Amino acid sequence: MLSPPEHSPSPCPRRVHAPWALYLFLSLVLLWSPSGAATSALNCHKTCICASNIVSCSKMNLSMVPTGLPLYTAVLDLSYNDIARLKADWTPVKLAKLHNLLLSHNGLHFLSSEAFIYVKQLRYLDLSSNQLKQLDEFIFEPLGQLEVLLLYNNRISQIDRSAFHGLHSLQKLYLSQNMISRFPLELVRDRTRLEKLSLMDVSSNRIKVPPIEEIQALPAWIKNGLYFHNNPLICDCTLYSLLAHWHIRRLNSALDFKDEYTCYLPGPQKATVGVFDLNEEYMNCSTFYEEDEEAWLEQNLILRCDTRHRDMSKTWVTPGNSVVTEGGNQTAKLLPDGSLLISRVKPEDSGTYTCFAVSEALNETLYVLVKVHNFTENGGGETLNTAYTTLVGCLASVILVLIYLYLTPCRCFCCPRKNQDADSIHSSMLSAAPSQEDLSDKMDPRHVAFISPKELGERQNGKVNPGVRGEMIEEARPPGKGRRKKSVAESVSSVFSDTPIVV
Repeated sequence: MLSPPEHSPSPCPRRVHAPWALYLFLSLVLLWSPSGAATSALNCHKTCICASNIVSCSKMNLSMVPTGLPLYTAVLDLSYNDIARLKADWTPVKLAKLHNLLLSHNGLHFLSSEAFIYVKQLRYLDLSSNQLKQLDEFIFEPLGQLEVLLLYNNRISQIDRSAFHGLHSLQKLYLSQNMISRFPLELVRDRTRLEKLSLMDVSSNRIKVPPIEEIQALPAWIKNGLYFHNNPLICDCTLYSLLAHWHIRRLNSALDFKDEYTCYLPGPQKATVGVFDLNEEYMNCSTFYEEDEEAWLEQNLILRCDTRHRDMSKTWVTPGNSVVTEGGNQTAKLLPDGSLLISRVKPEDSGTYTCFAVSEALNETLYVLVKVHNFTENGGGETLNTAYTTLVGCLASVILVLIYLYLTPCRCFCCPRKNQDADSIHSSMLSAAPSQEDLSDKMDPRHVAFISPKELGERQNGKVNPGVRGEMIEEARPPGKGRRKKSVAESVSSVFSDTPIVV
């Protein structure tokens, strides 16, 4: 058996020193690796208080975020410290389980554009009561799962229109008690709004003229959580109508803070009054009434069940008390969003439609009154022309009647003698029946008696004149007949005869 050479190295030292070299190498890796630092640097007994996955470093006089945060941290409370700047490297490792981050009351005035790239799982972020002055573009873009963002009680005066871009899951945004003068309409307006945003508080800012028409067009479940009280609003009747409508619908934004919606009256005094008082002694704004839906024949009409809460189960009932069902043979059809489509409306579609909305927390009933005009939308002009023509005809008739009543030809007060003769002829139509003596006298057709105009002057408005009751009337009679006494009453009756009296 051959022995190994004398100068050949022994294999034993290799087996002995290799494990020590590997151990030394692994130690250096752990020492310099970020994960190793994260698990060993934080002192949970002196710097912060650790309770399971909650790390509370509140009121520790910290000027920067402590390093070495545990990877299992789910809630990190850094409130009431002196952290003035939140840099990009405040956490050098990804905190994949962190969902609550509290940084309120720190005097924070700087946010890095990359401050949240390692905490993308955040659902709750509190940056309230700091010194932030502006929100730059895309600053919150990494936080796609954020649900609540608190920014109240800062000094924010500028908000980039893309600052909240990427917050697809945001539900509540608090921006009150800042210096904002522009209403952030892009957050709630169609096509640009955050789809899940149900509460936006911009109260106690510097907004003077909010976009009333755009706000009024928003769904009720957004307006229910839209707060803009305690702003220096300018008094206007459209502002009153908006909030009065919200109060009638019992929306929380108007119901809970009714007394805190104030505005400045126009004028040099700039007096402050309550918005809900504008319909009384100040601006005499019209009382708000719920608007009705109007439609024309053959038009397609959509009725919306505008509920205070989102995603409620909705049921429609027609004016005939029939429930609208999916797949039914009715002209009304349910749409996926809970609205009601009435195709090719007819006059019998008029009436009150009822929407019953139900959820786990709320039951709501809405009424929509539909008025269907008895003509098509394009035919409205012809109907208007016909109505206009009828109106003109009525006015012309009234004018002709007035002319006939007040502008007739001159009567007896203008031409007394001529008209008196005419009146005597017309008045003879009302002559009384003759007596027996008169009938015997009238048998001789040779003598005709006429009443002189003088006798007409002795009558008063067709009445018997008592002063001439016994006066003798001379008539053309043959000799021997003598005179006949005729009362004034008979003379008066003869005035209303169209034919001469034969005596």
